Amino acid sequence: MTLRDWLRHGWLIEHRASPQEIAGLLGIADRDLSDCQTPGLSPDWQLNIAYNAALQAATAALAAAGYRAGRESHHYHLIQSLAHTIAADANLIAQLDRFRKKRNIIGYERAGMVSDQEVAEMLALAQRLTREVREWLRANYPDVLQE
Repeated sequence: MTLRDWLRHGWLIEHRASPQEIAGLLGIADRDLSDCQTPGLSPDWQLNIAYNAALQAATAALAAAGYRAGRESHHYHLIQSLAHTIAADANLIAQLDRFRKKRNIIGYERAGMVSDQEVAEMLALAQRLTREVREWLRANYPDVLQE
C-alpha cells in the first residue's frame, strides 16, 4: 500500500507543509528530547515526553510528503507511515508501536509500570528517528527544512 492508497481509505488528509511548520515540529521534538531527561520526572512521564518527540518527527516527515494523519488511529498511522516516508525499517516501526501501546496503558489505565530501561530505549529511539527524519528531509525535501 502507498500513501495515496491511505489517502483513498481516509487514513490521511492531503496537506501542504511550510518550512515554518516543519521547523516547529522538529523544534518540539528537540525540546521534548531534552525535557524528557529532566531530573525528578517519573519514568512514566519521561517515556511519554520521549514518545511525543518521536511523534513530532514522524509528523514532520508525513507533512513534508504532503499529508497529515486523520483523526482515527492518528498515532498508529503516523508510526506506520514511517515505512513510506523515511523508509524506516520494520524493527524501528515495531519498537515504536510497542511504546505506543505502553503509553496508552500508562496514560489511561495504570501508572508506575515504566522502567528506567524502557525510558532509555524510548529516548534512544526518538533521538534516532529525529536524526533520520532530518537526514531524509535534507535529501528529499530541502525546501521545507530550515537549518
